[in-house]
Amino acid sequence: MSADSSHSSTDNYDVIIIGGGAVGENVADRAVQGGLTALIVEHELVGGECSYWACMPSKALLRSAQALRSASRVPGAAEAITGSLDVAAVLARRNYMTSDWSDDGQVSWLNSAGIDLARGHGRISGPREVTVQGDDGQSRIITATHAVVIATGSDALIPHIPGLAESAPWTSREATSVTDVPASLAIIGGGVIAVEMATAFASFGTNVTIIARSSLLGGLEPFAGEMVAASLRESGVTVLLDTETVRVSTSGAEDAPDATTLELGDGSTVTAEKVLVATGRTPRTTDIGLDTLAGDDGAGADGAGADGAGALTPGEWIRTDDTMRVQGFDWLYAVGDVTKRALLTHQGKYQARAAGDVIAARATGAEVDDAPWGTHVATADHEAVPQVTFSDPAVASVGLTAEAAKKAGYNIRVVDYEIGKVAGAYVHEDGYTGTARMVVDESRSVILGVTFVGPDVSELLHAATIAIVGEVPIARLWHAVPAYPTINEVWLRLLETYGRPGS
Repeated sequence: MSADSSHSSTDNYDVIIIGGGAVGENVADRAVQGGLTALIVEHELVGGECSYWACMPSKALLRSAQALRSASRVPGAAEAITGSLDVAAVLARRNYMTSDWSDDGQVSWLNSAGIDLARGHGRISGPREVTVQGDDGQSRIITATHAVVIATGSDALIPHIPGLAESAPWTSREATSVTDVPASLAIIGGGVIAVEMATAFASFGTNVTIIARSSLLGGLEPFAGEMVAASLRESGVTVLLDTETVRVSTSGAEDAPDATTLELGDGSTVTAEKVLVATGRTPRTTDIGLDTLAGDDGAGADGAGADGAGALTPGEWIRTDDTMRVQGFDWLYAVGDVTKRALLTHQGKYQARAAGDVIAARATGAEVDDAPWGTHVATADHEAVPQVTFSDPAVASVGLTAEAAKKAGYNIRVVDYEIGKVAGAYVHEDGYTGTARMVVDESRSVILGVTFVGPDVSELLHAATIAIVGEVPIARLWHAVPAYPTINEVWLRLLETYGRPGS
């Protein structure tokens, strides 16, 4: 059967997934591998936000300048650099990475995986029932034997700042799909998107201003945001911290009729050709049929349990248990951004694998392994989430920050080490600057969190993730010998700073 089955006679599947991004694809794949039939409903591009407007294009925009900066810091390579960044070539490579916003390759993969596709807008119209408004205007009602999965993702949040919406600001979508680089860009926000896009556009020669209500990268260790802010300023970016944007207006000046002026809390103003809003995300749950279920007081297979009524509100995040089943329903699941558990593609795919497997297990009567760290749960969402910010320097972190660990009630010890002191960093590039932090649970002698800040530290992260997920005792980590001379030697230095248990 063709993947594009909008006119198929098949109107029942074991599993229906609303949303065909990377997360929805993974649910479908695992369900099919478990012996079930699966249909994805998607109204835009198969592959979703990550493939076309987030992870892939943003990293493509960042990578060329990162490579150039790295080469410029190594004698021998630096002398070979004879030109500046070719922005047109960067944008062309970005186009290649997004397949020029064509999902033909992704649809081909669905075909090969045995997953069907319905093009159009999917809306839950009853228990185990989805109505698809097709791109051709026709409606189709499809039923699910076992499960409906919501994998619709999230949109950029536009804050209620007077004049902002009327100024037609960019969101991450416009920034990552840019065709003409603006001369100036004002970014409202201080999170990962704000930092990464500031890094990218500054490398293109754009005059960038970041306006953040508090610090940069506020959910991470404080030193990470401080180091990134200092680096952005060195690259020419104006970084305004603890600064409120109170009003936005189009200037209408003769020399810049389309320029936008932002009035700040201290009375000063910033004028830019374009404004990028990067202040958070909002769930895509407004028009997917949650209103048909929110008032359901029924229990059991066809409705909500006692706590299900009123739990599903259009426009709000969706709560799930660790098997990703929506609270109060035995047939409804949600994965990825809509759950607000961890708004990261890799974490959403992790949830999707658990959900697809458990749906198949429940459908076939197989044993369900839903204990913490079991086959059918997304336990890592709680205290073992890895994340990389591709700034300069990069920030790689996993687990709890020192502040979060204290708030959670752990008895902790914090160990810091300057990565530049490691021989591998010295070889890597001249003047390597970076910091590593290890947060240790003293009662169990295991690591709760690790943060690395520095060039190319993303490749250090998975070892930290394994140590945290595996709850590897500090005493055993002493036997994990890092190769010399690599930056991974920072692990040995962190352990030496901490001290050998029992010594």
